Amino acid sequence: MTNLHHLAQQAVRQALESGRTVGTAESLTAGMVSAVLADTPGASGMLQGGVVAYQNSVKQSVLNVPSALLASVGSVDGDVAGAMAAGARTVLGADVGLSTTGVAGPEGHDGKPVGTVYIGIATVAGTSAFEYVFDGNRAEIRGQACGAALERLLEALSS
Repeated sequence: MTNLHHLAQQAVRQALESGRTVGTAESLTAGMVSAVLADTPGASGMLQGGVVAYQNSVKQSVLNVPSALLASVGSVDGDVAGAMAAGARTVLGADVGLSTTGVAGPEGHDGKPVGTVYIGIATVAGTSAFEYVFDGNRAEIRGQACGAALERLLEALSS
């Protein structure tokens, strides 16, 4: 976990220095990203909040992910990650929205193999998504997804 805490410390510091706030929307990580950020001193100055959107119904109703998108591609998709991040940015009133969606296992989901993860980032400049394929058991994949999300957040805050 120390690497996660180190990344979180960097992200919190970068957000505070740049005066930007962050909101999260998490599916497979189910709150891990916001929890690791909140473990970091100073997080109250940058973390707006987080939405755990495990079910598609929550992705739709809370984060405004289009139902047609979910119906056509499933929940494990780059466009869905982007829409989740944009939704988090909007509903949480944050400068940066950060999302995670993916397959932690033990079985595939929506036609995607175990270990497939998408991280979404939304800022005033627009929305982007990043695809990853991780190896390991459920807990390891969730941990790697959390680390990837913190890395992408740090990148977004550094630009």
